[in-house]
Amino acid sequence: MSHALEIIPARPAPAARASKITGTRVLGYLLVGLWLVLGAALLWSVVSNWDIEKVSRYGPRYLNGLATTLALTAISITLGAVLSVPVAFARMAKNPVLNAISYTYVYVFRSTPMLLQIFLIYYGLGSFRPQIEAVGLWWFFREAWYCALFAMTLNTAAYQAEILRGAIESVPRGQTEGAKSLGLPTSVTFWKIILPQALIVALRPYGNEIIFMIKGSAVVAVVTVLDLMGQTRYAFSRTFDYQTYLWAAIFYLAIVETLRHTWAAIEARLTRHLKR
Repeated sequence: MSHALEIIPARPAPAARASKITGTRVLGYLLVGLWLVLGAALLWSVVSNWDIEKVSRYGPRYLNGLATTLALTAISITLGAVLSVPVAFARMAKNPVLNAISYTYVYVFRSTPMLLQIFLIYYGLGSFRPQIEAVGLWWFFREAWYCALFAMTLNTAAYQAEILRGAIESVPRGQTEGAKSLGLPTSVTFWKIILPQALIVALRPYGNEIIFMIKGSAVVAVVTVLDLMGQTRYAFSRTFDYQTYLWAAIFYLAIVETLRHTWAAIEARLTRHLKR
């Protein structure tokens, strides 16, 4: 057995390298400073021109519009998640008919603006009122709220289907082969092995999709749905005060920031076993 005869003396830590002032760093500092100045100016503008009468008059309308925005987003995301599952499996199916139908659906709804989709559903389907009344669905398509919800659901389902498909296909094939070698059924392999790993991969894209839908829901105001943006347009048409849009921006920022931090906490919780 060998043993050390001498102890190596302690050595000082290497000297810290002095950071260099580069043009890129200076430009970054200037841009950050500019954003801080602009933010402070907007905050001062809101505080200095605060009108309690407008707040008391239009504040409840903003809260009502906020509730409409959150309801549209939550319901469309939930229904879209349910619809995206069969669409994603159809995209991965070997059946050429199912694959072609699902591909066409995803391609169309991901390649056209959501505003156009809402117009086609709300105004376009109105041209087929007799046929829709014949099947008893006119009560649904005559309401702008339902049409907006329908369009948002179809839109987000197309995106969520691609997110889910990409996440499932990102799981290494060796996971499936290892499960088969152990004699595990296909259903157990999917629910217990493939899907949990796929959802971790899809977690961040799902959060981005929710944020996108919250911001994208503002377009429903053009078909008379009084969401947050619709109530903002109403307040501006009565006051011609640009601060009405600043209030809406603050509401959207608060929603997105709350969701971002909540989603980060969920992601940290679910991926804690992956951190070293």
